[in-house]
Amino acid sequence: MTSPPIVLDQAAVEELLPRIDLVQQMRRLFAELGRGQAVQPPQSLTLLPDDRGDFITYLGALAEAQVFGAKLSPYLVTEAKPIITAWTMLMSLETGQPLLLCDSGRLTTERTAATTALAVDFLAGPQARRMAIIGSGPIAQAHWRHVRGLRDWQDPRLFSPSLAQDKERRAAWQALSPEVDFAESAEEAVADADLVLLCTSSGKPVVDTGALAPHAIVTSISTNVAQAHEIDPAFLLDAQVYCDYRATTPAAAGEMQLAAEIHGWDAQSLRGDLAELSLSTCPLPEAGRPVFFRSVGLGLEDIAVANAIYRAVQS
Repeated sequence: MTSPPIVLDQAAVEELLPRIDLVQQMRRLFAELGRGQAVQPPQSLTLLPDDRGDFITYLGALAEAQVFGAKLSPYLVTEAKPIITAWTMLMSLETGQPLLLCDSGRLTTERTAATTALAVDFLAGPQARRMAIIGSGPIAQAHWRHVRGLRDWQDPRLFSPSLAQDKERRAAWQALSPEVDFAESAEEAVADADLVLLCTSSGKPVVDTGALAPHAIVTSISTNVAQAHEIDPAFLLDAQVYCDYRATTPAAAGEMQLAAEIHGWDAQSLRGDLAELSLSTCPLPEAGRPVFFRSVGLGLEDIAVANAIYRAVQS
């Protein structure tokens, strides 16, 4: 006899997430990946017939936790706004039985931000003080929550094109972090910033790289838009480039694809990924040069957080 998996909707996941140290979960995960105790296949994009959208499959297996699983994230075209959802299935490597099925909307937001925070902790020097955030939605808010305690940030600045007209979101940010200043432009926000967090759903650049400080660390995330890139691909030619996982990210990240295709950028020039940073097997950034960190989201991140949620439910 087999037991049905635990099924958790978004509200249940949101109630459990505060119990989990997500940055520590990501730190443990990438160390396991570096030691060969985790398996991360490339993500798979499946196009739906008649241009009705697509879905991305994220897979992963954790040997030490004895779990494996997958997240499915569809992008469904409708006459109105596209439908985007995500669900993660966690299964046992010991029994082959399903353990958990959970809504991954909030899970994805939080693990994305926690992964960026881990990269910032590795890549930002102890004297980093000035931070800029481009974007103001839930992902930007999650980034701020996970990154704010890593360094002694002074006068963090925020810019989002829609923020001036969105009183509710401005109020939400003021409640979340009264010390954040609202900039009038992306260029104003990033001026002299040691760290620039790009937290948008844009498929094209959201900041002029000429406005960045020569030593700036820039982080970027993914969206469903084809070849999405929040930064000019040419920036990769000058930057010290890191990513979440070098075996899969260059083939999925839009600006890396375009930098290779248009500018001759070579993925072999990557300085390191989070697995290597976790084990200190790659160089840290050189002072005085820009740094670019790109994450595309790994199935292992979803599986690790789903496993932590499963353990929290059991406890």
